[in-house]
Amino acid sequence: MSAEPIRYFHRTKQVVETEQVYGESWLRWTYGTALGRFALWLLVKRAVVSRYYGWRMTWRASANKILPFIVDYNLDVDEFAKKAFAFKTFNEFFYRALKADARPIAADDHVAVLPADGRHLAFQTVDATEGFYAKGQQFDLKAFLGNERLAQEFAGGSLLISRLCPVDYHRFHFPVDGTPGEARLINGFLYSVSPIALRRNLAYLWENKRMVTLVESPQFGRVAMVEIGATMVGSIVQTYVPGRATAKGAEKGLFKFGGSCVVTIFRRGKIKLDADLVKHSAEGMEVYARMGERLGAAM
Repeated sequence: MSAEPIRYFHRTKQVVETEQVYGESWLRWTYGTALGRFALWLLVKRAVVSRYYGWRMTWRASANKILPFIVDYNLDVDEFAKKAFAFKTFNEFFYRALKADARPIAADDHVAVLPADGRHLAFQTVDATEGFYAKGQQFDLKAFLGNERLAQEFAGGSLLISRLCPVDYHRFHFPVDGTPGEARLINGFLYSVSPIALRRNLAYLWENKRMVTLVESPQFGRVAMVEIGATMVGSIVQTYVPGRATAKGAEKGLFKFGGSCVVTIFRRGKIKLDADLVKHSAEGMEVYARMGERLGAAM
């Protein structure tokens, strides 16, 4: 497997940066060597490993990792809702809340926003995903949504893949105004969703554990939100109330320890994704941007 670095375009700074990958040597060994892939098949993809590691991150001793992590990854403590010393465990720090004004929400009812901090891929049509991670790999809506009727409904629709790294803010939010239904669990494995893994097999996105929520939006119609579990993710926690109307930017839930992914799907012809996101994605590069920034406008 290629050891090429993971690069992304930073939307605010307007520069290309290289990702500082948490656990990079372990990821490259696991997905890039024969012995590592055997360990992946035997243990790593299975929930018991991630549950054990997530459990360790709830120990009081895990709090000792917080300050070194903040320093190593240059996190902005001024945006935390609590002081860094107030977290009792690393997991509590990991899914920390932010101050109310830390993530401004783009105005206008007809504008959708990014649902999470992270590295984003935006495709005006799902068919445009073919070959992004590796030649011949295409996003499989039916497998991903776990429902043929939904796959037909969203066929040809617009797709956003928001990849969260362990260093990111790990709460996810609604991209549109609307009324969400119940989150439907689809059980699966817990592969990594890093490009290091996805360049080998895009199907990890629909082989992993995930939760599917349909949001009925007055501006965008039905929107599908899917949170994906990944290696070392302790759990996906939904904090919203099904059936209660919610505003874009409102919190939907959180991931406990680990990197993960949120996928947002719009029906065909419902949204025009912002040109910068589409352009960089078409050129094979993720865009780093934060929750609340513009995703696109209703058509």
